[in-house]
Amino acid sequence: MKNKDIVSAVVGGMFFAVPYLGIGVALAPSLVIGGLAFSAGELVMSGIKPKLTLKNTNISLYKKLELAKKQNKEISLLIPKVESEYTKTNLKEIVASVDKIIKVVEKEPKKEKRLNNFFDYYLPVLIKIVSKYDEIENQRLVSNEGKNFLKKADKMIEEINKSFQMILSSLYQKDIMDVEADLKVYDMMLKADGIVEDSLMKGSDGDE
Repeated sequence: MKNKDIVSAVVGGMFFAVPYLGIGVALAPSLVIGGLAFSAGELVMSGIKPKLTLKNTNISLYKKLELAKKQNKEISLLIPKVESEYTKTNLKEIVASVDKIIKVVEKEPKKEKRLNNFFDYYLPVLIKIVSKYDEIENQRLVSNEGKNFLKKADKMIEEINKSFQMILSSLYQKDIMDVEADLKVYDMMLKADGIVEDSLMKGSDGDE
């Protein structure tokens, strides 16, 4: 039995029991009242639609994003342990980018298809890199191999930061193009209606 049927049955039962048991209404009228209450409950509950969330519309993507949030949190917790201020800055910017990417996909799930290996590869591997970076950086005696790894990791984290910012920008690119098209149409209509004489868009594309 569905939840709405259960609620309707409870309401119908109450409307039957109160007249029949509480105030001594005859059985037949009480059954009619209970039946009408049940039907009314069914109609009301049928009109109440459950709130659509990512969790109940796309559970696999929901789980993927929840995991990404945990991974991003793990990266943020490692940042204070990193000694290099430059790398700290890059990691903070990475965390901010990941957070924004997750929010974009939560709002528009279809955009997840444009991210390719972002959630399945880039984030998990980034955690491994940062974890190993922290482990080696905080050793008192660092070997030549360790020093070389830190240099490579510094460069890699810098490149990852740039890449994640580009990924975030690409998610907004189509939206920006759509709004720019709307702005140009709006500008043309204002001029056509004689509201403005000069183009408000002048210089927006580099024109003088």
